[in-house]
Amino acid sequence: MPPNFREEHIVNYLKNFVIPFRGLKTEVHHFDFVVDNKFFDGIEYAEFEQGLVNISLDLIKQERMMIFEFELKGFVEVPCDRCLEPFNQNIEGRERLIVKFGEKYEEQSDEVILIPESDYEFDISPYIYEYINLLLPMQRIHPDDENGNSLCDEDMLNRLTPEYEEPETDPRWEALKKLKK
Repeated sequence: MPPNFREEHIVNYLKNFVIPFRGLKTEVHHFDFVVDNKFFDGIEYAEFEQGLVNISLDLIKQERMMIFEFELKGFVEVPCDRCLEPFNQNIEGRERLIVKFGEKYEEQSDEVILIPESDYEFDISPYIYEYINLLLPMQRIHPDDENGNSLCDEDMLNRLTPEYEEPETDPRWEALKKLKK
């Protein structure tokens, strides 16, 4: 069976996010990454497929652990929760990951993991994807324009908003209201 070149290309692209740490000195190392559509293509079951996020990473290598300090800034395309049309949601934030060396792989907390001492490289791509997700707001709605008007698709909003008709008042209620006075 011939290889799937698309999958092979994606796997090769995600190798850009693997940091070989074994030969690095115990000091601060700086890396810059750009996450784009190819990155999201490589993530199975990705919630979004398009975006552009610049990542500045400081790797603080120590004898028995590494500290990864991520700074993320950019946007991803997400569907609007109100009108369902896609829009670019800006994201910006800082995250930290502490990687300690131990006997086997183990997540100690959201911020601390253990990896085997025999490992010589570390794949940051799943953490980047997780951090992008964490930086997204709970409610994703088109931002307003300069005048404070919604940028949502008006046609879709009109379809979703039921036309409200004033219910007819039963004339018996009017008679009862007169008795009350």
